[in-house]
Amino acid sequence: MMISQEKQEYRPLAVLKYTGAFMAWVIGSGFATGQEILQFFSGYGYASYGVVVLNLAGFLILGRIIITTGYDHQSEEKFSHFVYFCGNKLGALYAWLIPVTLVLLMSVLTSGAGATLFEYYGINHYIGAALLAALVLGVYLVGFEKMVKIVAVISPVIIIFTLLVGTITVVRDIGNISAITQYAPVLQHTRACPHWILSAASYLSLNFFCGSTYYTALGAKAESRQSARLGALFGALALIATIAIMNTAILLDAGNTSALAVPTLYLARKISSVIGATFSVILILGIFSSCSTMMWTVCSRFFAGDIKKNRIFAVIVSIGTFMISLFPFTKLVGVFYPLVGYVGLLFVGCVLYKGIRSQA
Repeated sequence: MMISQEKQEYRPLAVLKYTGAFMAWVIGSGFATGQEILQFFSGYGYASYGVVVLNLAGFLILGRIIITTGYDHQSEEKFSHFVYFCGNKLGALYAWLIPVTLVLLMSVLTSGAGATLFEYYGINHYIGAALLAALVLGVYLVGFEKMVKIVAVISPVIIIFTLLVGTITVVRDIGNISAITQYAPVLQHTRACPHWILSAASYLSLNFFCGSTYYTALGAKAESRQSARLGALFGALALIATIAIMNTAILLDAGNTSALAVPTLYLARKISSVIGATFSVILILGIFSSCSTMMWTVCSRFFAGDIKKNRIFAVIVSIGTFMISLFPFTKLVGVFYPLVGYVGLLFVGCVLYKGIRSQA
């Protein structure tokens, strides 16, 4: 039964926790390394700012709808947000697709960890990927509440540091802004989608189709509806602001960044070796943050009543994601991210339709 009484009170610390937890899903290997920003935003040159504006509107609207839906239905033990938004048939199809989709995305994240450790420290890609897979498995076993506390602390640190690197780069290289059009030929090859509007829609779908289970659970765990809503609001604003600045930083040095697997690490290292080394650690934390939320979303759906079977299933998922992560990171981002974005477009449309109807 849906909650009829809306709790409006909130605590600033609770809002900060939900803000960090909201961002944790998005801040994965694609986001933190800059590869995701390069393919979905920077690849379109000046049109990338149109992608930023559309995503700002989308994150604000979709984030609020999904997280508050979780809060409103927190008393329903078997509540399915897919069925709620999309109806029985399509909702059931999406509910079946999401675990498979997330295993593929977790593989991209794990490969991103391997790419980051290889580019900066020279550690074998396979070893780096294996270490992350093992760490994520360990964190899953401690439970959802403890996981939220961990990723909620990590996310703001990543955002602040990424903003620092991006801002310093923009201030230093702003004189190159008129040369962005010269990079069009190389940027064109990095695009995730044929058109920037489709890229904007796909990026929203990528994050909210796959993240909807996590965001619904986050809302259901909120102490008040207002805390959940404000967490989604501030999380969305912080994420899009970071994307806008990092997109500009990547564009200003597109001749180099467009050819790299981890462009943000290159930008950090250009500022100083100390910042580069620190940022490499930050990147791994970001990848871990996002991968942990996906791990919970996948594994919590299977054998929930049998702890032993659930843990065995989690081990199998970890091994599977590691095996797929052995493929090159840039290739995995370029194939899986747009594909997942396309699959979830109809879900995003259903969420918007349901959200608008409920407000009417």
